Amino acid sequence: MDEHKTLYFELLGPFLYGDNRGGKDTEREKKKLKAGRKMQSFLQYLIVHHEHGVSAEELIGEFWPESGDPASALRRMLYETRTLLNTMFPTYEDLLETCPGSYTWNQNISFELDTERFEKACLHAVKKQEKERLALLLSAIKLYRGDFLPSNDSNWAIGLRQYYRALYLDACKTVLPLLIEKEQWIETLGVCEQAYRIDFAVEDFTLCAMRALIALGQPEQAIGKYEAFRERMQKELGLPPTDSLEQMRLLAEGLRKKDMGVPDVFNLLCEEDIEERAFFCTFEMFRGIVALERRHLVRSKGHSSIAIVRLGYGSVPATDARRLERILLDGLRGGDPVARLEAGSYIIMLTGAGAEDAQAVLGRLDRLFHKTYWRSKARLSYHVTELTN
Repeated sequence: MDEHKTLYFELLGPFLYGDNRGGKDTEREKKKLKAGRKMQSFLQYLIVHHEHGVSAEELIGEFWPESGDPASALRRMLYETRTLLNTMFPTYEDLLETCPGSYTWNQNISFELDTERFEKACLHAVKKQEKERLALLLSAIKLYRGDFLPSNDSNWAIGLRQYYRALYLDACKTVLPLLIEKEQWIETLGVCEQAYRIDFAVEDFTLCAMRALIALGQPEQAIGKYEAFRERMQKELGLPPTDSLEQMRLLAEGLRKKDMGVPDVFNLLCEEDIEERAFFCTFEMFRGIVALERRHLVRSKGHSSIAIVRLGYGSVPATDARRLERILLDGLRGGDPVARLEAGSYIIMLTGAGAEDAQAVLGRLDRLFHKTYWRSKARLSYHVTELTN
């Protein structure tokens, strides 16, 4: 092969390939590979390790660790891979060569991988000043079309998938404050939308998207982002949004109501049905409710108490935490505020109840828990303090 040639492979997202006959990267024809899963994984492994030879022992250990005749399996796979390469690149010859003790790519062939360009941009961005760092990170994020070889479930691919995903998420977390500082709201939304698809549970992406939408005068869309995130977090992880996200929601709600007339405001406040269950809220909201109650007690000279309820010895953390939360919401009076402190730990306020009455309520909740979930071995502990005015 007299002419120097370059092979292009995209490994982030769907596996695509091409060569340097298409001119510019944006104009180059990229094709999908049609082959069996194991052969694809074998070829992808050789592509990822194109910079050095790969020994027969390494390939056998990775692809045929328990085969009765791994040497024959390797020879057959190499033959089929060379045939496949001839189909992929019909004008190229002898792409894969056999050397003493290893297999290498033809030295007249160069490789360009999106993973290498992506990694280089991410790592170099750390050393650059803000403007150049922003440009490098945005170029890296653009290259990340999806997780590394998502259809490859081999152990070697899973490890690299986690590595590139971590690089990508770090790049997004780093670039978002830079975009927000420059008030580049459309670019901010683009990064957040893409990152949310990769890992929805990173709250920063929803928070920054809401901030951008609010800045663009779209509080309704910001609230929609919040609701979608909250529902998915509750469904898949059983966790509520943090206080930061709740504050952003309150800001969006306030902006949405800014142009309402007086009747609209009254109707909005009274349109929802009052639930009979206790009121589950964030800890920050709980603090606000307690502060209001203390002011009320100054005038009323009444009594109210707060209590912390925890799962103790013998509990199954995830299961019994859900059970305790259900007992608190159903067993307390409608409107009694409840907030989660941490997994298996809750704080409640009992309006109009002194310390003695609060102890009686907690004893009733304890009995209700063990009557309802009589197979549970969990023990509940609780601490009560009366609110001072």
